[in-house]
Amino acid sequence: MNIVYMGTPDFAVPPLRAMAEAGYQVTAVVTQPDKPKGRGKTLMPTPVKEEAQRHEIPVYQPVKVRDPEFVKVLEALNPDIIVVAAFGQIIPKEILMLPKHGCINIHASLLPKYRGAAPIQQAVIDGEKESGVTIMRMGEGLDTGDMIAKVIVPIAEEETGGTLFDKLSAAGADLLVKTLPSIFDGTAVYEKQPEESPTPYAAMITKKMGLLDFSKSAEELERLVRGMNPWPSAYTFLNGKTLKVWKSRVRMEENSFEPGTIISADKTGIHVACGKNVLVLTEIQLEGKKRMDTDAFLRGYPMEAGTKFSNIKE
Repeated sequence: MNIVYMGTPDFAVPPLRAMAEAGYQVTAVVTQPDKPKGRGKTLMPTPVKEEAQRHEIPVYQPVKVRDPEFVKVLEALNPDIIVVAAFGQIIPKEILMLPKHGCINIHASLLPKYRGAAPIQQAVIDGEKESGVTIMRMGEGLDTGDMIAKVIVPIAEEETGGTLFDKLSAAGADLLVKTLPSIFDGTAVYEKQPEESPTPYAAMITKKMGLLDFSKSAEELERLVRGMNPWPSAYTFLNGKTLKVWKSRVRMEENSFEPGTIISADKTGIHVACGKNVLVLTEIQLEGKKRMDTDAFLRGYPMEAGTKFSNIKE
């Protein structure tokens, strides 16, 4: 079978590698254009482009996949199926209808839950006990197509957005290789999704979403810290500087302090009053400094009880 693969970030690398290693005929890879990075603005290839080059697979990088000229390129490739994973562009109808077996997507949630761009981080932030991957046939709606196969991945108590990302990427690669034969031989079962999702749309994560609002419960904030790790990170402000919070834990204790006030700071962490209970910051990074555990940080930057974090960079 002639397969065209569309993907861009690290998440999309294992499925491409798995297909290549399983002997599938991936005739082309489509990924986002190279982007400038660093002070020198050097053009850097996407992770999927790098993987495709390792397997000597031709790579296409259209600015817009819907451009008529690129659609003609895909028509000439004549794929039997197009496999998509975190590509980063909306696939138009003319491409969805092109392959014999349609376009399938590797979606990092147990659909119909968590449709949208950031299902991995949102599942951690919401305190879900499990996530997973769904192989689905793509339609014109956003993650609303028929479901073909699923795999459940438990979410650990200390799971971060980054660790779950890696687990789901690997699970998606394995599920894809197991599912493709049934699609090709016609035995796959296509299950329609309900119109409404049981969870809100998982919108794209932004840096602003990482701001810690200490009027919320410590439990909510601890999940936010984990969900935003490693990107874009949870943060607050201290004396006009950004303080990133990489790790934290909840101390179940009611208090009368104003939310955002430091109750105590010692080798166990920085204990901060919240709308409910106490958030203990255990690994942090002050603007301009290295990431470090709180005990090491306090040796060079002591903090007094009563100091208050701010929600604006004063």
